[in-house]
Amino acid sequence: MAEPSVAEQLEPKPVPASQESPEDRGLVARIGPVEIDWPKSLGYFGGIGLAVAFEIIEPPLAIFIAAIPFVKLLKQPHQPWPLRIAADVVEGAAKPVGGDAESTLRLPETQNQTAGAAAPRRPQRKRQQST
Repeated sequence: MAEPSVAEQLEPKPVPASQESPEDRGLVARIGPVEIDWPKSLGYFGGIGLAVAFEIIEPPLAIFIAAIPFVKLLKQPHQPWPLRIAADVVEGAAKPVGGDAESTLRLPETQNQTAGAAAPRRPQRKRQQST
């Protein structure tokens, strides 16, 4: 069986109905491994563009704000820890400009990612009370 071409891999595919909420039906598409919420993305990036056009914000700040969704993609459990730390630092710096808002670009959650994402907890010792 031949591997799909790059164009076929990047072709938008609808997100399976089991993974999308009813209000997002038909509005979220998957391009390769990334899910894109089109209305939120258009509003987010369009708003940044309008803010620059009306000189409300400077272009360097707009580039930083526009990069936030892409930086959030780097913060995945399977990424190397230096990359995750760098993504955390940039995400922390983005908090004042709304970096903690819901993401417009995201990687879909799979059973394998969510099962291995949490580190096992160490059992806590019970303290003995002295009387």
